[in-house]
Amino acid sequence: MSTLVIVESPTKARTIRNYLPNEYQVEASMGHVRDLPQSAKEIPSQYKGQKWAQLGVNVEGNFEPLYVIPKDKKKTVKQLQESLQQADELILATDEDREGESISWHLLQVLQPEVPTKRMVFHEITQEAIRNALQECRHVDENLVRAQETRRILDRLVGYTVSPLLWKKIAPGLSAGRVQSVAVRLVVERERQRRAFRSGSYWDLKATLQSPSSAKGKSATFEAKLVTLGGKRLASGNDFDPRTGDIAQGRDVVRLLEADAAALRDRLADRPWEVTSVEERASKRRPSPPFTTSTLQQESNRKLNMGARETMRVAQSLYEQGYITYMRTDSVHLSQQAIAAARQCVENKYGKKYLSPKPRQYSTKSKNAQEAHEAIRPAGSTFRTPAETGLAGKERKLYDLIWKRTVASQMADAQQTNITVALQVEDAGFQATGKRIDFPGFLRAYVEGSDDPEAALEDREVILPPLQQGDRPECQEIETVSHETKPPARYTEASLVKTLESEGIGRPSTYASIIGTIVDRGYIYLSKNTLIPTFTAFAVSSLLEEYFPDLVDTGFTARMEATLDKISTGDAEWLPYLDNFYRGEKGLAKQVEQQESRIDPSSARTVELEDLDATIRIGKFGPYVEAEANGDGPVNASLPRDIPPADIDKEQVEKIVKQKTEGPEKLTTHPETGEPVYVLVGPYGPYVQLGDGDEKTKPKRVSLPKGTATQDVTPEMALKWLALPRDLGTHPDQGGKIQAGIGRYGPYVVHHGEEGKTYASLRAGDDVLTVELPRAVELINAAQLRKSKRKQSGKNNQKSSQSSKTSQTTSKKSQQKWRELGKHPEDGKPVKLFDQEEDAFYVKHSRTSVALPEGETADTISLEKAIELIEEKKAAKGKSTRKSTAKKSTSSKSKKSTASKSTKAKSG
Repeated sequence: MSTLVIVESPTKARTIRNYLPNEYQVEASMGHVRDLPQSAKEIPSQYKGQKWAQLGVNVEGNFEPLYVIPKDKKKTVKQLQESLQQADELILATDEDREGESISWHLLQVLQPEVPTKRMVFHEITQEAIRNALQECRHVDENLVRAQETRRILDRLVGYTVSPLLWKKIAPGLSAGRVQSVAVRLVVERERQRRAFRSGSYWDLKATLQSPSSAKGKSATFEAKLVTLGGKRLASGNDFDPRTGDIAQGRDVVRLLEADAAALRDRLADRPWEVTSVEERASKRRPSPPFTTSTLQQESNRKLNMGARETMRVAQSLYEQGYITYMRTDSVHLSQQAIAAARQCVENKYGKKYLSPKPRQYSTKSKNAQEAHEAIRPAGSTFRTPAETGLAGKERKLYDLIWKRTVASQMADAQQTNITVALQVEDAGFQATGKRIDFPGFLRAYVEGSDDPEAALEDREVILPPLQQGDRPECQEIETVSHETKPPARYTEASLVKTLESEGIGRPSTYASIIGTIVDRGYIYLSKNTLIPTFTAFAVSSLLEEYFPDLVDTGFTARMEATLDKISTGDAEWLPYLDNFYRGEKGLAKQVEQQESRIDPSSARTVELEDLDATIRIGKFGPYVEAEANGDGPVNASLPRDIPPADIDKEQVEKIVKQKTEGPEKLTTHPETGEPVYVLVGPYGPYVQLGDGDEKTKPKRVSLPKGTATQDVTPEMALKWLALPRDLGTHPDQGGKIQAGIGRYGPYVVHHGEEGKTYASLRAGDDVLTVELPRAVELINAAQLRKSKRKQSGKNNQKSSQSSKTSQTTSKKSQQKWRELGKHPEDGKPVKLFDQEEDAFYVKHSRTSVALPEGETADTISLEKAIELIEEKKAAKGKSTRKSTAKKSTSSKSKKSTASKSTKAKSG
């Protein structure tokens, strides 16, 4: 008897194949085999005349979705059909969440199997788990499928109904999303708070004291901070109103200014000190629960600096290779098998005293927790240590994080003592605080937010000398300390994920795609791991808030998620909910119809910012500023893409406008060529330029290193940058010149070897002007090692692929590895990143392909950068085509003229 097993990916297929008997054939569906049409070309001809066809959902016929097999999936479907013809049984083994259930259901609809069919689910890919799953197969869960389908239809209705309105009123290529728009609004709202923020300043005192017991050799000095004055509490940052920068109303506190702090310091300088109380309070800390999808994304972002999308990509690979359990879950539950494995690890590595007295089990507290899965943990009944896995790079780091968190969850509490010492000197009250770790417990294995538990453990302890009430320590120094209140911090990927989860917005499995989408579509950009909204995001959020408030209301969106969860359990009906949402009295269709005429495009394209003597608008080619210039009327100037809306001010606007009207101001003159040197700001950031150039030759330009402000650029710095690339020497082992330079996307080193160039980006702490040969060699060797591993991995994948029937019929073109960076804003077609042999990466949109430039890698390329490269290539193609056409035209005229003369000669 032959059984066909279908999973989503080739990696998962290869891993599962190892645990099944020979009569089982495992094939990959490559994700979904059907979806709603992505463009008008995909709509079947019989539906093209229908009003609802563009939506892909028949809103007039019970919201029936129009599913099509995309062109790039037809070959996969054909191969699966051929495999099914040879099988006596079909097992659908897609992932165990709603998305996986949906994929299985679509496979049933497309393949229409005439043989017995089962649905197999498992939480980890181990031999034991797969064998057990084979014995516990079930049918496809229609409720889960319906919930996922309803979610997909809702997303399509919102996106395809509201997005065209944004195109008309703001700019082409914009999009709205059921969850994405809410996420964008959260980031925009935080940026508004930062812009409205007013800083408040205050001062306090810090004293360095010597303990009376120091003479006995026990301890020397400790620090104390001023907390009260004249019986009143000293003002701290929490006492200030962020809108005014002053003490908030109703706060009875003392605010010290600089002069007050200095006078108090002088007054207390020689006065006697006394310890008025010493308080010790014992406390315990429990370990955090094992990872869920959300907490893994947050901690990976904090500790490994990996974004949500990258974290999920690496976790997916670990799961499919059998290293961890399923990575899409909001459960913190551990099976008895997992608890036993974790406790065995603790005993082996740390000893019995570090075990929790009883096995720990955790309960999920997040809103709308749904999947009854386990938490994310190492797979199997015994946990392989990170060293035993043979993993490397980011896979090793993420597995290490998961292993430590799981093991720590079964360890003993950390026990510590908090010490508070109150001191008095005249009418000023000071306080010293200390912390003593009595037993580290789980902290020995895992410290949240730190990669070095031992070092973090030391940092957590603040040792105070032995002090008692009535002691009179000696004051060695008092210093004044200034403070400025800080605006609310911008979101990181970690904090945005945490907020989305706490508000019940979206599902944990969708957070990575949500953040990826709003970055790819140009609403948000990443800078030093913070999420910054663009001016376009401000315009879109303002329009939606005013005219479609429900769509960006966190409460409304959370209630929608709760309804979808009820549909998945059969506790709510999907059709009445969809009908009310779209066609009800206050439904989306009627809202769009009513509001469209009320929205003024000019107002919609204007971004209102306080305290700015200029107008910011969204144009066809991005945001620009409109301001008066020298009384000659308004001037429009493009805004650099890296100016955060909260930070733009009058001085920046004046500089941008001045550069547009008067041309750049010369910084210096090049000592050798005599050409002027400018510091300019373009759409992609600041740069230095040598000379003015002309129609034939472009002037040399070098981007400023990240973090360098234009006003800080000196003539010496500019000349050094323009002298790049600089030669560092020859590779000691391989030969070949090594240089350092700055490309459009940052500083780099490059090795000119026999097999071509190897680029490596400089890291934090490296300076392109001072980096030396040994450091450059280190970076280049690491880049070559990564390149070699990718090549080897590609060869291994190719060998494995060739061994299966599917890959034997796959063309060379379809074997190319690629991933989608996002959609092009003009036509919505995908922009793809391809990986060819020899580590040659390129981006492609439609028929235009561009190799990645120097200094840019597959890990750093963004959708925005890819589009820029593609548009430059198209523009260059256009010029070339026009020249070619002109030449052909001239040649044609010449031929006609010659022919005419020849004819006349013959007739004469």
